[in-house]
Amino acid sequence: MSTKKSEQGHKAEVRIAITNVSGEVTFESPTSAAEIRTLVSAALASGTPLILTDVRGKEIIVPADKIGFVEIGAQSERRVGFGTL
Repeated sequence: MSTKKSEQGHKAEVRIAITNVSGEVTFESPTSAAEIRTLVSAALASGTPLILTDVRGKEIIVPADKIGFVEIGAQSERRVGFGTL
C-alpha cells in the first residue's frame, strides 16, 4: 500500500528560462532532480531538444540552444494554517 507522501518523494519543481522570451516555463515533474539534471546536461552537450514530462503526462520540449537556465528544486510541502513560518 502506497501513501501520498512516498509518491511525492521523487517529484521536482522545474523552472526553465528560454532565451529571447520574457516568461519562464514552470512545472512539477515526476522525475527526480538528479535525473532531470542528467537530461539537461545531455541535451546541452549534444545540442538536442530537452524533453521533460510534467505530473499530468504532458511533454515539455525546449530546443537546447534556447535554454537560458534550468532551476531544479525539490517540491515543497504545502503548509496549511496560519503559521508564521
